[in-house]
Amino acid sequence: MKRRNFIISSASAGALALTGENVLANTIKETETKSKTVYFHYLLFWLKPELTPEQVKDFQNFFEGLKKLPYVKNVRYGGPANSSPRAVLDNSFTYNASMEFDSLEDLETYGKLDGHLALVAKYKPFFNKMMVHDSVYNQ
Repeated sequence: MKRRNFIISSASAGALALTGENVLANTIKETETKSKTVYFHYLLFWLKPELTPEQVKDFQNFFEGLKKLPYVKNVRYGGPANSSPRAVLDNSFTYNASMEFDSLEDLETYGKLDGHLALVAKYKPFFNKMMVHDSVYNQ
């Protein structure tokens, strides 16, 4: 009886050890696959002051058009927040947008797409100034 209990205990311990090893291996693999590089294309626009309220609203169609282009994973856009004034804060822009890409190649290919160039040409007369910041993040 002691021998039988020893064999069962040994088998259970071995199975637990193998299961634990697989759980650890899967956890490491998930951690490795979750870590990826993401590229962000951040845009700031200062629209012309003489635009009508309808034209200012119409400019949002620029961003909606960008959402439909290939390579773009995510587009968010809006205006300045009503943050408390600080020396480092610049809320002088009209619109900003943040766009996400899987790779630098996707970001640069997107910039040359006919659809992108057509949207830029259509909406360029709406703004006096535009700034672009491209960033890379490791997630």
